Amino acid sequence: MIVDNTLVLSDSQAVTATARSTNIIDLAAAGTPWGATNPVRRDIGIATEIPLLIEITEAFNTLTSLTFQIEVDDDPAFGSPTIVAVSKAVPLASLTLGARIVFPAELPEGTNERFLGLRYTVAGSAPTLGKVFAAIVAGVQTN
Repeated sequence: MIVDNTLVLSDSQAVTATARSTNIIDLAAAGTPWGATNPVRRDIGIATEIPLLIEITEAFNTLTSLTFQIEVDDDPAFGSPTIVAVSKAVPLASLTLGARIVFPAELPEGTNERFLGLRYTVAGSAPTLGKVFAAIVAGVQTN
């Protein structure tokens, strides 16, 4: 699997409470083509599949479930994020070492603002163990 360090959202990030990914991805400002008066409209989720990998790198404990959501915003502080995808609540029994979370497998349509991040929402008790790796990748290995 090919991983570009600049596209890593969480690199074995400990998730002990509801939080956003350690890193965000700057998709850059939409440019204005030569001769046009307005910048191009951006939506990187349209047409071409852009793979997203989320993998558990340390098994979780104590929580009831963990929910993942992809957020975009035009502000790097994510003051008013737009949610473009939300996973079902993933139960503790499924948050084991090596587990992959697929909720979409690619960035969805609506990924149309400048900054992209993931939010992890903890339900139940705060875990003392549990880490996540998440990144946009060139392709997801399935064997």
